[in-house]
Amino acid sequence: MANCTSCGRDWKATDIWKLGVAKDGKNCPHCRTEQYPSFKDESFFVGLGYVSCLAAILLIVRVLYYVRLNARKEDAMGMK
Repeated sequence: MANCTSCGRDWKATDIWKLGVAKDGKNCPHCRTEQYPSFKDESFFVGLGYVSCLAAILLIVRVLYYVRLNARKEDAMGMK
């Protein structure tokens, strides 16, 4: 778990998530020292990006096999 560089106390998971989406730094909930995010291993996040991109492409390709065309609007919308 991440901890403050000033007071050394652990942050809650919700505070870490808030820091991750904050445009600027966030104050420590314990000592109020401003903290900024940095990552130990940035290559993990690059790999995660590749995996999510691949998953999105596979989802799009899979959806193509589930689409059926219909000549009547009522049938296409599920109406009878």
